[in-house]
Amino acid sequence: MEIINSIVTWVMKKRIHDIDLFRKYPHEVQQELFQDLISTAKGTEWGKKYGYSDGLSVREFQERVPVCTYEELYPYIERVMKGEQNLLWPSKIEWFAKSSGTTNARSKFIPVSPESLEDCHYKGGKDMLSIYVNLFPETKLFTGKGLSIGGSHRPSELNAKVSCGDVSAVIMQNLPIWAEAMRTPPLKVALMDKWEDKIEKMVELTVQENVTSLSGVPTWTYVLLKRILEVTGKNNILEVWPNLELFTHGAVAFGPYRQLFREIIPSDKMNYLEVYNASEGFFGIQDQAGTEDEMLLMLDYGVYYEFIPMDQFEEENPKTLTLDQVELGKNYALVISTNAGLWRYKIGDTIRFTNLSPYRIKISGRTKHFINAFGEEVIVENAETAITKACKVTDAIISNFTAAPIYMESGKRGGHEWLIEFEKEPNNVSQFTKVLDETLREVNSDYDAKRQNEIALQEPIVHVAPEGTFMNWLRDKNKLGGQNKIPRLSNDREYLEEMMQYVVVDR
Repeated sequence: MEIINSIVTWVMKKRIHDIDLFRKYPHEVQQELFQDLISTAKGTEWGKKYGYSDGLSVREFQERVPVCTYEELYPYIERVMKGEQNLLWPSKIEWFAKSSGTTNARSKFIPVSPESLEDCHYKGGKDMLSIYVNLFPETKLFTGKGLSIGGSHRPSELNAKVSCGDVSAVIMQNLPIWAEAMRTPPLKVALMDKWEDKIEKMVELTVQENVTSLSGVPTWTYVLLKRILEVTGKNNILEVWPNLELFTHGAVAFGPYRQLFREIIPSDKMNYLEVYNASEGFFGIQDQAGTEDEMLLMLDYGVYYEFIPMDQFEEENPKTLTLDQVELGKNYALVISTNAGLWRYKIGDTIRFTNLSPYRIKISGRTKHFINAFGEEVIVENAETAITKACKVTDAIISNFTAAPIYMESGKRGGHEWLIEFEKEPNNVSQFTKVLDETLREVNSDYDAKRQNEIALQEPIVHVAPEGTFMNWLRDKNKLGGQNKIPRLSNDREYLEEMMQYVVVDR
C-alpha cells in the first residue's frame, strides 16, 4: 500500500500546475470557458432560441438570456427527463441529481451531463485530493480507504430510462473502477435507500477496514460515527480507525460542529477540508490549512459564474456582475451557466468574497433562508457565527438548530425563536442566549439597531430540544440521510411550528 500511496500522491500533485494557472489568470480562464459553453450549445433548442450561433459576447449573453429560476427552466428539464435531447445541452443526459437540500415540499431535478460528471464533479474530487496532498505531502491517505455516505437513486417516474437521486449517489454509481476500489462500503450498501438499515450495514462492514478519510455532510457523518462507537464500545473513532487523517465536509457550515468532531476524533493530526459540491456542480475547495470555511473558487470546471448583488436580487431583471467586478465582503447571489445546460441559473446560495487574488469565497447562506421580519436581515452566516460563539462560551456542543420570527402582536414586541438540539447542553442556557444575542448584534448592525432599547426586537427565546427532535422530524418527512439538511432560518414559522410539535415546552 505504501507504493500505491506514493504513486497516487505523485499523480495528484501534477494537477496543482493547472490550478495555479486559473489562480493567476482567472478572467481569461472564465472567458475561454464561456465561449466554449456558448459554442458547444449553439445547436440546442435553447441555443437557437437565444442566438448562440452569433458568437455572443458576455454583454450580449446577459442582454439576451434571462436570469432563470428552477421553475423557469423546468419545462425544458421535464422534456429531457421524458426522453427528448439536445434541448439545453447537446450530450445525452440520462442522470438527474435530485436536490432536496434544506427540506422543501418539491424536489428539484438537476440534469447531469457526461461533461458535468467528468469535468466538474469528478474533477473537483480529484482536485480536492491534489490540494490536500500539496498541503500535506507526507500524507498516508492512500494506504487505506475513504468512507463516504451516499444517497440513493432510482428510475424517474417520468421515464424508466433515466435515473434520479442524490448527487452523491449519481457520482458513486458512475465512479471509475480505480476510484471504487479506494472507497468503502461497497456500492450496494452505500446506495441503500433505507437510512437506518444503511447505517447498521455500514457499521458492520467499515469497522473492519483501514479507513483513512471520511467525506460527507457533518450531521449525517456524525450519526454514523456515533453509532460505530455504540456498536464497538470504543471511546473514540481513532480506536477503530487509527490511521484516520482527513474529513472532507460540505453542505452545511462546519463551525458549529467543529468541537463535536474534535471530541469524537481527539487528534491534532486530524485534518478538515471544506468543499462546495452541490447538485448543480462542484464550485469550491479549501486550499489553505487553517482557513475555516474559506474556499478557492474553482474556475475551470465548465461553470461560468455571475453574481447578483443582494440589493438587486428581488428585481425582475437583476443586474449581474462578472468575476472581475465583484468586491470583498459583499453578499452575492450565485448565478451559473454550466456544461449540463443550466443557463444563468440562480442556484439559491449566497456567497461573499474573502480574497480577490486568487478568488476565495465563503458561503453566507441561502437566498430563501433568512429572517427579515423586522428589517433585521439575519442571514445563515450570522446565525452560525453566533451559535459557535455561544457554544464556546458555555461549553456546549450543538447537534442541530432552526430559528424563525416571533411576530408582533398587540402590546407585544417581536423577536426570534430558536429551537436547538445539543449533543452537550450549555452549562447555562441563559448565558448561552445572552451570548447568542450579543454576537448577533456584533455581526449584524441591522439586528443591533432593532434590538436597541428593545424597540422592535426582544431578547431571543431559546428552546432546548430533546435528543432526536430533528431526526424524528426528518424521518416523518421521509428525508433521512442523503443531502437533506435542516432549514437553519426561515422568515415564517412553518418549519419551526412543525418541529415544536416534537417538543414539550411552556410557551
